[in-house]
Amino acid sequence: MNSITKSSADRLPVVKKSFSYIFLAGTFFLTLSCGEKKDTFQQKAGGGPTTVDVIVLKEERISEKVEVNGTIVANEFAELRPEVSGLLTFLNVPEGRTVQKGTVIARINSADLVAQLDKSKIQLDLAETTEKRLKQLVAINGINQADYDLAANQVNTLKADMVYTQALINKTIVKAPFTGVIGLRKVSAGSVVSPNSVIATMQQLANLRIDFTIPENYQKYITKGGNVEVLLDQNAGKRETARIIALEPQVNQTTRNITVRAILNSGSTSPGSFAKVYLNASSNKNSIMIPTNCIIPEAMGKKAVTVKGGKAVFVSIETGDRKEDVVEVTKGLSVGDTVVVSGVLFTRPDAPVKVRSVRALNVASK
Repeated sequence: MNSITKSSADRLPVVKKSFSYIFLAGTFFLTLSCGEKKDTFQQKAGGGPTTVDVIVLKEERISEKVEVNGTIVANEFAELRPEVSGLLTFLNVPEGRTVQKGTVIARINSADLVAQLDKSKIQLDLAETTEKRLKQLVAINGINQADYDLAANQVNTLKADMVYTQALINKTIVKAPFTGVIGLRKVSAGSVVSPNSVIATMQQLANLRIDFTIPENYQKYITKGGNVEVLLDQNAGKRETARIIALEPQVNQTTRNITVRAILNSGSTSPGSFAKVYLNASSNKNSIMIPTNCIIPEAMGKKAVTVKGGKAVFVSIETGDRKEDVVEVTKGLSVGDTVVVSGVLFTRPDAPVKVRSVRALNVASK
């Protein structure tokens, strides 16, 4: 028991000494930390002017290439379908070849209609003969005028029936609506088809067009007859040109985009292909541009910090066109103003500032 007590007593001073070192080290650390915070606070509160970087405003020409997606479409496109249902008795689809306008592509069985037309022709011959005889008799008052009128009406009725039957026969014939390249055959001769059946497709590959959509705020840069650049082959990287021929008059209420159609001036591709369209959204006037990172957003507007008389002056601004790194200022700033681009968050209204450097716009916006 005494040996245990003595051993514990021997270790006690060592433990106390260790705790003393820990306490002194902690006290020293807290003293340094408090002293550092106190010095930093004093420097910020009572230090000199805030150091900032600035730009001197000048007029810049807005130049921007807007990139949108487009789709190549044929000048003319049609799905060849029969107008009536029936048995497909004739089919002429030279796949992938050019077909002239009016070429017969397919015929539907029309034997019943042809027979009806022949019957009407025979009836018409008899009716016309009867009408001629009665016309001679009515001239000498041999019959009543009503009898002759009935015969004449019969002739006109048969002629109308023949026109109607011929129209039905014409509906059984499918012709090429324009000169173009016919696609792949979808049906075979002997099939029973309906107006919902697609026999083949036709496309006119000359004067290919491109359809693309743009945001409504870029509408002012689109004019009928103007040109846009088109990238057809992503691997080649060569840009072609296309001439704008039409704009959709109404803005899409869901996407707020406008559909534009242009005709390719050069290059070759296939309808349905993807293409990149580059719109030159450049303004004809010079504008004041500032970096986007130096704008202070507020609930009721936007502000920028200028330097006047060695002090920070906060100015309310209005902005216009926006690019990736810079934005146009339409109101609030003038050419020659000095705008803070670095250290904006540390400036205070009417507080002194120190200009460290004057940067160029392309450098300050990075």
